[in-house]
Amino acid sequence: MDFVLTLHSHLPYVLNHGRWPHGSDWICEAALDTYLPLLETLRGLGVDDTPAPVTIGFTPVLANQLTSPAFVREMDAFFEQRIVACDEAPVSLARTREEYLLPQVEFWRERFERLRRLFRDIGGDLVAAFRALEAEGRIEIIGSAATHGFLPLLARDESIRFQLAVGTAEHRRLFGRAPQGCWLPECAYRPRGPWAPWPTGPRSGMRRGIEEHLADAGFRFFFVDAHLALAGRPLGLSGDPAALIDPEVHQATGRGGHGGTRSPYMAYRVAHARGPNVAAFVRDPRASMQVWSRFEGYPGDGVYLEFHKMRWPGGLKLWRVSGPGVDLGDKQPYDPGLAHDRARGHAHHFAGLLAGIGEAEAQRKDGVVVAPFDTELFGHWWFEGPDFLGDVYRALRGRPGMRPTTASQHLLRHPTRATIRMPAGSWGANGDFSMWLSEQTAWTWERLWPLEERFWDVAPAALASDETRFILAQAGRELLLAQSSDWQFIISTGAAADYGERRFREHASDTEWLVQALEDGSQPALDRAHRRAAELAERDALFPDVLPALAAALGGSRSLVVG
Repeated sequence: MDFVLTLHSHLPYVLNHGRWPHGSDWICEAALDTYLPLLETLRGLGVDDTPAPVTIGFTPVLANQLTSPAFVREMDAFFEQRIVACDEAPVSLARTREEYLLPQVEFWRERFERLRRLFRDIGGDLVAAFRALEAEGRIEIIGSAATHGFLPLLARDESIRFQLAVGTAEHRRLFGRAPQGCWLPECAYRPRGPWAPWPTGPRSGMRRGIEEHLADAGFRFFFVDAHLALAGRPLGLSGDPAALIDPEVHQATGRGGHGGTRSPYMAYRVAHARGPNVAAFVRDPRASMQVWSRFEGYPGDGVYLEFHKMRWPGGLKLWRVSGPGVDLGDKQPYDPGLAHDRARGHAHHFAGLLAGIGEAEAQRKDGVVVAPFDTELFGHWWFEGPDFLGDVYRALRGRPGMRPTTASQHLLRHPTRATIRMPAGSWGANGDFSMWLSEQTAWTWERLWPLEERFWDVAPAALASDETRFILAQAGRELLLAQSSDWQFIISTGAAADYGERRFREHASDTEWLVQALEDGSQPALDRAHRRAAELAERDALFPDVLPALAAALGGSRSLVVG
């Protein structure tokens, strides 16, 4: 049986939008905690000659930031800040009589210096480093929509095509090849059918399914949560134990699975797909929950690094989880060696879990266990996660019944035979769209939907004129940034709602301002718009070749009827 570990790497555009807590420090922290340790782990597995065919995605908006000179400068400053924190910690700890934490400080100093050397060795180019691993045939890098736009809720098919066209073009530019797979933002899917997302929103007649847009963009596969294939309940944001496969659900519903059931352990051909075959890989609830669940998963183990307790100034994390419900003031000092050993033990347990699934599903000659996660879970949220992943691949070498592979390699060996029809849904809370469209966030869509209309109405004429193409290009970038699903997600979680609101309003306003100038068409308006577009291009410096993708997006028919 095949095992496909899939990692989804994404952050919204934060460069040139402040530093802390939601500016450049956000991406620097992800690089330091996750991307560099993951690269280090994969390189170490290569030295061990241990196959680790991770299927990993980098959203175009993230990859653009990782290749920016601004990111390299910010990263250098971030490393320096962390090392200075280690230098200053002994005096601070002596003042508070906590010298017993000095070994933890030295652990961090060695780690920061080691990862800074790695960052400099790769020339500050994480994208090139991962691209080299793919060129060597060791991993597969998949694509996504340009800015992680929530595709099922976009009002115009042109907007969906634009997100995907920019996404594929940027993937070719940055990774040197066309992506075979697509990570749907938020695993959000909508089938072909009428569209009426909100009482105060637009409505339409028949709209094309998301898989049809994927086929047109050249993608061969994507990933869905188990409940969309009726192979389990939604796992939600943190892995509710009630989301394990429900036997009644698992045995129910239609054709397309083994023995008349819907199984998470196979890839399906998605009904209504036009053009090339598009396959859906199904998230396995058992394997995913074991890693992801805050109730039953590995990351909550008491020996692992405590994420929430930091020492200020400097932000060093010196304590361990210690136990369920332990107050932050009672956390015990972190023991890196003990945590590393526990991660190895959990990796062997996970490999055994996969082997057990393989034995139970041995009759499936085309079986596959798919475990998709946010990349940032490993290292950032769960500090020992990269070590765990490395040890999982090492442990699987001794279990011939479970073969790690990439998604594309699985489909090459086992073309999809079963066809599936799926409802709308996502991998968010409740398994639906409510994390992104609710009473709390409807105002963002009520502003975005008319803006889509205005942009696509003005785009054909603006694209045809040398005088207005530059303005249109930046308006397109700002529209893509306004469409990022991150803003609604941040608002819904409440952790930094003011930031999500501010960023959405900022990009929506900038798009509206440029579109208004294009609608006006007077020379003074266009001159002002050129100056404003140039300023915005400095701030939001991404997607340099946006106009060809915009032209491609205009190639379809209009589907929206405003109600």
